[in-house]
Amino acid sequence: MTTRLSPYVCLPGTARQALEHYRSVFGGEVAISTFGEFGGGEGVDPDAVMHGQLDTPSGLTLMVSDAMAGMSAKTGGNVALCLFGDDVPTAERFFAGLAEGGEVTTPLEKQVWGDLYGALTDRFGVDWMVNVSPSA
Repeated sequence: MTTRLSPYVCLPGTARQALEHYRSVFGGEVAISTFGEFGGGEGVDPDAVMHGQLDTPSGLTLMVSDAMAGMSAKTGGNVALCLFGDDVPTAERFFAGLAEGGEVTTPLEKQVWGDLYGALTDRFGVDWMVNVSPSA
């Protein structure tokens, strides 16, 4: 059995903007289904994102939705999305794109353990870590 783990981020009404931003950073294709397409119910914005998904050329899958009324949309604090790779220019590009409009908490630079590492909170309140290990 093949098993994959993909983050699913719930945002307070900014899912569409977040997906477009992440597409601009990582590339790939975005698919969006709205609450209106599936009869979201009374009091639900029909244009709100019920399910959005970004599939990137490098194999990343990121799912995002808008929070419905009464649904928790807490971001940051106890979970971070971590990108691991072996290509410094790609990591630098991803880090810069994610940091745009956000807050860098640890600059992307070589750390005492030998990896290139940085951390940030993006403009949507999502925490990210980017790590590049030295080639073996």
